[in-house]
Amino acid sequence: MESSRCKAFLAAAECGSLTRAAEKLNYTASGVSQLISAMESDFGFLLLKRTTRGVVLTAEGEKMLPAVRAFLSQENRMHELAANINGLDIGLINIAAYSSIATHWLPKVIADFKKKYPNININLMEGVRQEVLKWIEDGRADIGLLSGGDDIDYDWIPLADDPMIAVLPKDHPLADAEEFPLDRCEQEEFIMPAMGKDEDVMKMLNKYDIVPNIVYSTNESFSAWALIENGLGISITNELLMHGWNCDVAKIPVSPPEKITLGMILPSVKHASPAVKRFVKYAVSELKQL
Repeated sequence: MESSRCKAFLAAAECGSLTRAAEKLNYTASGVSQLISAMESDFGFLLLKRTTRGVVLTAEGEKMLPAVRAFLSQENRMHELAANINGLDIGLINIAAYSSIATHWLPKVIADFKKKYPNININLMEGVRQEVLKWIEDGRADIGLLSGGDDIDYDWIPLADDPMIAVLPKDHPLADAEEFPLDRCEQEEFIMPAMGKDEDVMKMLNKYDIVPNIVYSTNESFSAWALIENGLGISITNELLMHGWNCDVAKIPVSPPEKITLGMILPSVKHASPAVKRFVKYAVSELKQL
């Protein structure tokens, strides 16, 4: 399998365009097209469907994409291992993380890490729990930073507990209360972020057989806070996500007290690339101090 063909296919699949893939790889569009056509000829089926707007994966291409990512990841790992043997620290690390972790934890860690290892590049992707797990599963991310759970079938490194809080309008009757009873989520107008299903929140509410009265759903948490600020409902979230967010809302602990454990996942710490292992060791040491 020629890696140049795999790189062309992956770039086209991710960019949705042969032209943009060519720009990304510093090839010509016709060169990218020829590489993909040669790959399709070898496999005996089409990987991409050409349209007037660009390219989209065929059903066969969807099935092949994770394997292609894995192949290129292993190739990168070989180059990193060779460089490591020669005393060089190079590599690329793809990190997928909750926006709260990407905003409040990772910037300083990445900045300090880059000073120590300037030739190791880092790509940071932000997403909700469903997205982070999907990126790990598809091989798009080497490391995931999110909350723990029974659905995680990867190497898991816990870092810190984060309490759950209620986010209320400032004029809410319980805005000055010491705690917010979770069962009130069934009567209150509830705003559900995280693509309309915050898995951390739903897991907590399911624990007490509470069905929230969802009247609004948002993709991102920050738009949910704006709705709450304007008196359109309440929500539940983890404390770190609200840290430093300048909005006029009340934030109080939930009752019964609940928390999530934030941590790091990897498909395999043992088989990770040298660059990923270096980052994990450094990041865990730094983040546990938080």
